[in-house]
Amino acid sequence: MIQLERVSATKGRFRLAEISFALAAGSYGVVIGPAGSGKTTLLEVLAGLVPVREGHVRLDGVERRRMPPESRDIGLVYQQAYLFPHLSVAQNVAYGARDTETQTEVVERLGVAPLLARDVAGLSGGERQLVALARALARRPRLLLLDEPFSALDPRRRALVRREVRDLHRGWGLTTLQVTHDFAEAGLLGDQAILLDAGRVLQSGPPAEVFGRPASPYVAEFLGAENVFAGTARPWSPSGDAGRSEGAGDGSALDPEADAPVVGDRQQAMAFETGTLTFYAVGDFAAGAGHAVIRAEEVTVARDQTYYSARNRFSGRVLEVATLGALTRVTVDVRGTPIVAAVSTQSARDLALAPDLAVVVSFKAMAVHLC
Repeated sequence: MIQLERVSATKGRFRLAEISFALAAGSYGVVIGPAGSGKTTLLEVLAGLVPVREGHVRLDGVERRRMPPESRDIGLVYQQAYLFPHLSVAQNVAYGARDTETQTEVVERLGVAPLLARDVAGLSGGERQLVALARALARRPRLLLLDEPFSALDPRRRALVRREVRDLHRGWGLTTLQVTHDFAEAGLLGDQAILLDAGRVLQSGPPAEVFGRPASPYVAEFLGAENVFAGTARPWSPSGDAGRSEGAGDGSALDPEADAPVVGDRQQAMAFETGTLTFYAVGDFAAGAGHAVIRAEEVTVARDQTYYSARNRFSGRVLEVATLGALTRVTVDVRGTPIVAAVSTQSARDLALAPDLAVVVSFKAMAVHLC
């Protein structure tokens, strides 16, 4: 496993500060963050290429802070590949390979066989990444560190190679940590997501939790949440708020029989007021100022006031319809507040969505994350 405790390290003028997280043995972790946040430096700290100034680096329960890189049993793949220019592709892959059987398996599964006889200088960027991956995996290391390893591959090859790497990771029980800018890739591959910014960990946990329950509005916006609202939260009870229904879809429709709040040990029903709108939410959040985050995928769009179980229902007019392939993003103006919904392009066509069309947007109380 990987365990970092308050690790600080310096590379040039850049500093990683008090990095702490744990990744279980055999897990696939993904590191995400804006450019310059320290993602590559973090991998280099684990590989022993950047010295640790403070804190602890434990791999498989053993302190590795002062262990030289060659003794850590780590495979590292940089985005730039960094192949040995004086060796052929076959010699690059064979360098440090555990055995012929492992080398052959990796070459076949990654589709590197047609490249073996070629010179490194004649490879494309995607081919170089394939060879670098094969070289690292042929060692069958205990820990695999990947820095944007699929970025130069075409979409079809990227999907195939990504699947093979994930299968090898599972089959061999590799502990893997990958840097990626692709949020979809993070969700597909990762058992754990680690969000870095300016050399610090902002949040870590299962991808579904990090993306669905961001720790701050900054994190929410970085992760692509289109609906982030500032406001004030207060406890809500059906009896106390029954009179606050704005009716007829003119605002939040409150029906005590629909989507009734279920309060657990740490969950409570909340009303969140932002501008002229009130959202209803269920979560672990103290009353007071904060932010409400609703992912666009959680928002539905309809043409009328047909009954829905969703607690939050608002009428408004379409401001914009933006289609990209099979997904369409619809921005709806609700009394001066834009709410974005992500729907299938076919649904957008069926509804004949267009600017200035009157529609109803809705989302469940559980879809409102307060932070």
